[in-house]
Amino acid sequence: MKREDAVVIATWRYPEPYDLYSMDGSEEDIADLMNGDYVSARDAEGSLIGFYCTGISARVPGGYDAGIYEEDSLVDFGLGMKPELTGQGHGIRFVEEGIAYVKRSLPEKGIRLVVATFNQRAIRTYENAGFKQTCVFTSPVHGQETEFACMIQREG
Repeated sequence: MKREDAVVIATWRYPEPYDLYSMDGSEEDIADLMNGDYVSARDAEGSLIGFYCTGISARVPGGYDAGIYEEDSLVDFGLGMKPELTGQGHGIRFVEEGIAYVKRSLPEKGIRLVVATFNQRAIRTYENAGFKQTCVFTSPVHGQETEFACMIQREG
């Protein structure tokens, strides 16, 4: 990810209750986005529409205590769509493009993602893309315990 994209993404603000996905625009957030685990996602016209991440950056701290990260046949996957594009039916294509990106890089691995359980529209999208919920756990987010679901897709 280029710095210019990281700067923009770090300032995206999501409305409640999705605001837990917002960053604060800090240099720390920008550096995290540029750590090598993230790639920018663009539409056909070249506009920045989101990002995908894999590896440790896609993990939620509470998942370690829940034991979800012990299986190494899975790649951890995270994604974020530009706030103005969410809730408009673009999610399934965005998720499918992200899955294709992961499968090109790691075709032998299944995919694991974690999503806040209140985010039912994302959960429905992930289910439509072939993910199955395997467990629920809590993890702190901005100082507050939040419930998350672990979802896995073994076949693309």
